[in-house]
Amino acid sequence: MSSTTRTTDFLDALAADVERVREITNRRFRPLTDDQLNRGPGPGKWSVGQCLEHLNIVGGLYLPVINRKVKAAKERGSTPAETVAHGFFGRKMTEAMRVPATEKAMKTPQQYAPSGSRLPRTVLEVFGRQLDELSGLIEQARTVNANAIRIPNPIIPLLLPRLTDALELLVEHMKRHIRQAERVLDGREL
Repeated sequence: MSSTTRTTDFLDALAADVERVREITNRRFRPLTDDQLNRGPGPGKWSVGQCLEHLNIVGGLYLPVINRKVKAAKERGSTPAETVAHGFFGRKMTEAMRVPATEKAMKTPQQYAPSGSRLPRTVLEVFGRQLDELSGLIEQARTVNANAIRIPNPIIPLLLPRLTDALELLVEHMKRHIRQAERVLDGREL
């Protein structure tokens, strides 16, 4: 998104993406049996459950930090900016996440990889709660200057992308792995 994007339009787009992910999750993943949830396409390839578990791990790192940072900004009396500003590294990380995995696979650091090959259905419940939390944080971001809030990157802690970039990266990352899970379900992930 360009630097002249209105903050409300930017956050509206992120909220709509989260709702699309919620709809896909409810329609395609919730009805799965335990076997379908855990069936991977082959050795070293993630199942639908593992894709969701990975998103839960990443969300578990980002969401509490974003929540604390937004609350602190509210307490300081932060007010919304009219337009969205993106940082160089945040923009680059988001652009890399938008490249389809079928064109450019990314290596997941081991600490963010799914914990096992047989995951319980609670992986869906946790993911649903994280979607709720992310939706709430996007709404809260409307009340503060999201350009001024810096969120530590869990992989490279010295990188402090803006909240705008962190939210966009989180949503793009989620969309990437939801597409992966759909390919697994459709038998197209080889």
